Amino acid sequence: MSGRSSIHMENSNAIVTIPNVITVVRFLGTPLFVWLVLARHEYGWGVFVLAMMGCTDWIDGYVARKLNQTSQLGRIMDPLADRVALVAVTITLVMANILPLWLLLLLVIPDVVLLSVTLYFFRGDADLKVTLLGKTRTAALMIGTPMLLLAKALESDFTFTLAWIFLGAGMIMHVIAFSQYFVAVLAKHRELHLPSNPTQGRP
Repeated sequence: MSGRSSIHMENSNAIVTIPNVITVVRFLGTPLFVWLVLARHEYGWGVFVLAMMGCTDWIDGYVARKLNQTSQLGRIMDPLADRVALVAVTITLVMANILPLWLLLLLVIPDVVLLSVTLYFFRGDADLKVTLLGKTRTAALMIGTPMLLLAKALESDFTFTLAWIFLGAGMIMHVIAFSQYFVAVLAKHRELHLPSNPTQGRP
């Protein structure tokens, strides 16, 4: 086995890597944001924390590829950090009367359904690749959310309208991405548990 292959295998099982540390920092940004918005009403600083969290989402992937530090743990943690952040931020903004409750339900219910199906069929990890639509959806929501908070801080109608354009597009993509992932989970389950040749064994 070549040295490059050995390094790749070692990295795939690594836990403490630079990208994983960056992802942990993104996790820690979530409670900081909640505290700033709900306890301190510091909307400007809340926007800053969300912007930093968005930057780390791009940085950890870039560092993982650049330093060849991709890992199984990172593959699980990265999208999990995105989902936890989005749900926690949305709940926070609903509690602060900045977002409506229906948007929270539209965000959470598809995730709960997909997680339940994945847990049932694959014990939590269906090993599905993140789609471009899924990434774009997350980006739109991560842009629209701090923009809405910024509109609250600046009392800007233009920023408010622009924020809802991003949020509306993000929620539409969220529903479509959920449908795609749901179909992919069912297809993978059938592929793994049904015979590859359906006519095999017939007379």
